[in-house]
Amino acid sequence: MKDYSEQNKKAWEYNAYEFWVKTSGTPTERAEKDVDNPIGMLKRYSEYFDSYEGIKVANICGSCGKRAIPLALLGSEVTIFDISEDNRRYALEVAKAANVKVNFEVCDILEIDTSYYGEYFDVVFMEGGILHYFHDIDEFMRVMYSILKTGGKLICSDFHPFTKVSDILGLQQPTMSYFSTDVFEGEMAHARFFDESIRQQMPKCSYRKYTISEIINSIINNGLCLKRFDEHPAWTNERIPGEFTAIAIK
Repeated sequence: MKDYSEQNKKAWEYNAYEFWVKTSGTPTERAEKDVDNPIGMLKRYSEYFDSYEGIKVANICGSCGKRAIPLALLGSEVTIFDISEDNRRYALEVAKAANVKVNFEVCDILEIDTSYYGEYFDVVFMEGGILHYFHDIDEFMRVMYSILKTGGKLICSDFHPFTKVSDILGLQQPTMSYFSTDVFEGEMAHARFFDESIRQQMPKCSYRKYTISEIINSIINNGLCLKRFDEHPAWTNERIPGEFTAIAIK
């Protein structure tokens, strides 16, 4: 595991389970919401899936299972890949309460076992802002390509690169030149929700933010055929881009 992955793992295992209980409810409470309206719990991402029943989905950095469990309820075979044991604990408890099965691999995403998962998945899906955790986007996209079946779909939804120059999403991360290639340390995404005394103790994450062209070119240069690129407004200001979704086919 890379040094920066070890660093990010420490951050994402610091009070993570308690955070999910506080913000999403107990596993039973969260499961009730998922069971009641799985399509609704997928939010905008539902429009990017052609079908659900029987498809194999890799949920990259799937965190607490907030999208994986709705997908499983809709009939997909879902494997979450994530670096945090705390996320695994919460996700599997929610899945059990929802009476569905999800697989959960705790690992460095760049070290996914391609001897087993090579060309395994119909869909590789990620959302919620994950690309900045990886310092080499080409290395990341090569792994995504390797685990997709021929004809499989990549659904990559992430923070819009506009956030490099503006903290429009209110994540309280540093801003910089849009074209900066610097790696920097910053708080993990949930740190701002903790009391200051806890926040000061939380391990930092190691980030590298990308431009739109870096993201698009990495998808194309690593063998995927880009089919669609959507931009979405920020949740704090609908006049400014806050997220994007790229769709590509192997």
